[in-house]
Amino acid sequence: MSAELPPVVDADWVRERLGEPDLLLGDCRGPNAHQRGHLPNSIPLVLGSPPPLADPETIRELAVEIQRRLGRHGVTGEERLVLYDRGDCVGAAASAQAAQLAGHPRVSVLAQGIAGWPGEIEQGSVELQKTKVSLEPCPEAVPTWQELRDRLGDPGLTILDVRTPEEFSGRAGAACDPRQGHIPGARLLDYQELFDAPGRPLPPDQVRELAGLPEGAEVVAYCHSGSRSALAALALRAAGYEARNYPGSWHEWSRHDDLPMER
Repeated sequence: MSAELPPVVDADWVRERLGEPDLLLGDCRGPNAHQRGHLPNSIPLVLGSPPPLADPETIRELAVEIQRRLGRHGVTGEERLVLYDRGDCVGAAASAQAAQLAGHPRVSVLAQGIAGWPGEIEQGSVELQKTKVSLEPCPEAVPTWQELRDRLGDPGLTILDVRTPEEFSGRAGAACDPRQGHIPGARLLDYQELFDAPGRPLPPDQVRELAGLPEGAEVVAYCHSGSRSALAALALRAAGYEARNYPGSWHEWSRHDDLPMER
């Protein structure tokens, strides 16, 4: 059994463990970027994210497809999988959620990605070893609008809107969205407050102070299209919360006229 893995690790953590047989680094920037320069012993690994307007059946199908992608890259599900990107952690956080959806039990994100790596960088392509993956999909890793609709008012769930105050109030928003406002009962918290530098979350105690929730609380974060909220969920998980990102976010919610909203 692999050792436990924090939701977010830093470069020192990785450097101390390079060469351990169950540690696998996945580069989420794409194969071309990986070939030009990558962290030692890493593989290119882009897993994608749920499409807009995804329903539970689409999520289940995506989980199976991501399992196939993991297998094509030699990822078994038994390793400690640490994902990294260029440095802002947006791509790595999305890929981490995808791996969790596929059922991978130990996934982490490297804070500040390759931009914060102080060691040597390798170049060139790597040979991938295909493998069979025996994972059980975990659809609950990706909240859907149906789940949130059914849990509105659930005291055990905190919904965090991590957009700007103007977006939250409905005074501003993307022109592509037919309605402006926020999900009923959502709390407003700017995702940028949870980071002290791009791709580097604040210490857990500071994140908990900002969130104002007990450690271990269940949280779903959303923004406009799931990028800002992916970062927020990452920082919240690192602080001990059971936090998930709602990828559809307001872009999806606003398109369902039967879903309630507040302004």
